[in-house]
Amino acid sequence: MSLNNKIVIITGASSGIGKALAYEMASRGANLVLGARQYVTLCEITQDIEKRFQTKAIAVQCDVSVEEDCAFLIKQTLLTFGKIDVLVNNAGISMRALFNDLDLQVLKKLMDVNFWGTVYCTKYALPEILKTQGSVVGVSSIAGFKGLPGRTGYSASKFAMNGFLDALRVENLKTGVHVLTACPGFTASNIRNTALNKDANQQGESSLEEDKMMTAEEVAKAIAKAIESRSRTLILTGQGKLTVTLSKLFPAWLDKLVYNVFAKEKDPLLK
Repeated sequence: MSLNNKIVIITGASSGIGKALAYEMASRGANLVLGARQYVTLCEITQDIEKRFQTKAIAVQCDVSVEEDCAFLIKQTLLTFGKIDVLVNNAGISMRALFNDLDLQVLKKLMDVNFWGTVYCTKYALPEILKTQGSVVGVSSIAGFKGLPGRTGYSASKFAMNGFLDALRVENLKTGVHVLTACPGFTASNIRNTALNKDANQQGESSLEEDKMMTAEEVAKAIAKAIESRSRTLILTGQGKLTVTLSKLFPAWLDKLVYNVFAKEKDPLLK
């Protein structure tokens, strides 16, 4: 499937992978609806995209944890373009705190954004995607295959997203709708800077070495290719692919490897 002249909705499009996806999709000829809470930033991105590419882009202020905002995002898409070809559920937040220490509001916020945001947007968009036999995409994570220490809420939300998308895929085997679960490994973006600490406040600084990670632009290019080829699952980075394989073959050994990796991060939670 070519993305040229397709109508693509991207949530969490004001930064990171979402922003990179907006530019990558536009470069392939797609018309865009960009959703995020940061409306001014979104407007700047849409203006820049329309100047650089022969395509149309609109900004819609949207908090995906609010069901009414997700319904509004889909409504504005239909009012502007009249159809939906691709929904990219990209909006997400992370966390960094041991479960024993955290306020339960941390887990609730993670589930509201990462899981329920995907469910809400997909619910309102699916009737239109059925008409175009388009794509539902979830930007998940390797954390949706392997639980990561200090990220109980993040892993839980991504496991939930993966299960939701997997069931949705089976339900739509005969409808022509394409469902893609895209799982980047560690990606250089601001998601760790805005990750919630044990008190549900943003931690403000990454605990990992960002310069050694895959760039958001590289991830966006891989996701766009996977949408065009209508792939089922996309696992990125060698580390990510190895983690998924080891989780199936040697889960107990992987537990120890993951523990050792996170015990070496800055200001480690694991002592």
